[in-house]
Order: sequence, then C-alpha cells, then structure tokens
Amino acid sequence: MRLADTTTLDAGDPVSAQLVLVPVGSLEQHGPHLPLDTDTVIATAVATAVGDQLGAWVAPALAYGSSGEHQSFAGTSSIGTDALRTTVVELVRSLRTWADRVVLVNGHGGNLTALSAAVEQLTTEGHAVAWVPCATELVDLHAGRTETSLMLHLSPWTVRQHLAEPGDTRPLGEILPLMREGGVAAVSPNGVLGDPTGATAAEGQRVLQAMVDDVLRRIGAPVP
Repeated sequence: MRLADTTTLDAGDPVSAQLVLVPVGSLEQHGPHLPLDTDTVIATAVATAVGDQLGAWVAPALAYGSSGEHQSFAGTSSIGTDALRTTVVELVRSLRTWADRVVLVNGHGGNLTALSAAVEQLTTEGHAVAWVPCATELVDLHAGRTETSLMLHLSPWTVRQHLAEPGDTRPLGEILPLMREGGVAAVSPNGVLGDPTGATAAEGQRVLQAMVDDVLRRIGAPVP
C-alpha cells in the first residue's frame, strides 16, 4: 500500500501501521543502456511486493544515495554517506512516532555504510528498525545481466538494449582496490561491471521474486 496515497486517518490504522517499508535507491550511471534510477526502481518494486504480501505501508523512495564511486559519469547525483545517514535517522525517528517498525529496502551497495550506521544509532535509541538488501550483487555487480533483466521486466521502455555491452567482468575482490582509488571508471570505461548481453524480462521476473522472498525471510515473514 502506497503511503503517499493515503490520508492521516488511514496511516494510523493499527494493522497497517505495524510496518513501514522504505525503498532506498540512488540516481547514478548504469552504463550506456540503463536509466539512472535503476536502483530506485528495483528497490521500490521489491518493497511494493513485500508490502502487498504483508499489508504494510510502502513509503516514497529515498532516491538519492551515496554514489561517489560513480561520480566520474555524467548524471550521477550523490548526497554522500553522511547526508544519507542523517536523512535516514531523521526519517525513521519521524515514522516511528506512529509506526511500530521500519524496514529500509536497499537497492544500492554504496548506501551500506550509511544505512548500517543509521540503524545502529536508531537501535541504540530504542527504535525498531532494520535494513535489508535487494541482493542483485550475488549474480553480477553493476548494470550487468541481473539488473538489465530486472529493468526489462519492471521498466522495459527505459532500457536502451541496443546499447548494452559488457564491462569489467572480474570478481569484486579483484577490482575493489582499484575502485577505492579511482571509482568505477578506473576499471570500466563504460560503467558496467558484468555482462548485460543475454538479459531477458523473464529472467528479471524470476530474480525479482527471489529478492522478494529473500526480504520476507530476512524480516521474519512467511514466504508464499
């Protein structure tokens, strides 16, 4: 259920107010073929499916994340780790005045440091809050086959499939030292970490369901 569509009377319903899901994404380059809001689209889709399953509110996404590693590419719009952490802390404090529990559904790996710090602080303050990943990185790292398949399923009109091309396909452990020094551009001139060729909407649908089931398990909810 979309929180933005409700009224203050409905928002305080004792059943739906037990849980609020907040998608957390980014606005950053995803190679020559995927839109800048890819992470936000995926996080919102996962949170929406989980919310529908549980009858929970889904808040509007936090669409700006910590994306400094992509800053060499035009279009990337990052607020950095400190600003994201502060935003999450203040948002959860506000939500928790009327909601029992908040779960942040994260679609961008660069947000991890901010979310971990925010949740640690909020938990110390006594707030019921957690963050869970949309775990696309288990298949490929960035703008590869997995994210391209997801976007072909969720938002096919935004995918420039004719521009899809492989980037750096080495494992994260091998390229991470280089990226820490020079960002994604240091290892992949086109911004892709993986190989998007062969991506399909059908595969995206399967991956999305797997991510939804994973989030349900992580928050202790039944998986259909």
